[in-house]
Amino acid sequence: MKTLRRLLITGFEPFGGESVNPSWEAVSRLPDRVGDWQLTRLRVPTVFGLAGEKALEAAETLRPDAVLCVGQAGGRAGVTPEAVAVNLREAAIPDNAGSRPVNEPVMAGGPAAYFATVPVREMVRAIREADIPASLSLSAGAFVCNDLLYTLLEHFDGSDTRVGFIHVPFLPEQAKNGQPSLTIEKITLALQRAIEVL
Repeated sequence: MKTLRRLLITGFEPFGGESVNPSWEAVSRLPDRVGDWQLTRLRVPTVFGLAGEKALEAAETLRPDAVLCVGQAGGRAGVTPEAVAVNLREAAIPDNAGSRPVNEPVMAGGPAAYFATVPVREMVRAIREADIPASLSLSAGAFVCNDLLYTLLEHFDGSDTRVGFIHVPFLPEQAKNGQPSLTIEKITLALQRAIEVL
């Protein structure tokens, strides 16, 4: 019997006036097991600093082999694994606690950036093979998604725990004025394919 590996997978609560967040909608629909990964799901707040705190609290208990975070990127047409997180908080809109930092570091004195430690290019390929649009992203932005990714990469730097982030498009009901979107079924399948190549 093959030993299952432990995956902590997170999705965000709605933000920016939206009533849903496709990241959590998809994460919550994933099966408990994908390949040889046992999944633990966590809904995190769209709040600078707090999202990372909640994820690290869960990781302290779970001791996962990998952490994969998922977030909404309205306007993107495909599923986009993130290659890098930067040490910057720069918010165009307030987070869900009303904070709107400008030109602040995620971590004072921390490195300018960290690279994701999951196989991002393999993830892109696996998602595309499922006939779902996907591409590699070189910018996770500077909002709470990037904040969470940087926090986790810094914490697990030098450890065996791998960390990654995947941005997903709007759901059709969120898209306005011709914005791109994907169905919840396609987003969920894309996450499964990405997990399978972790």
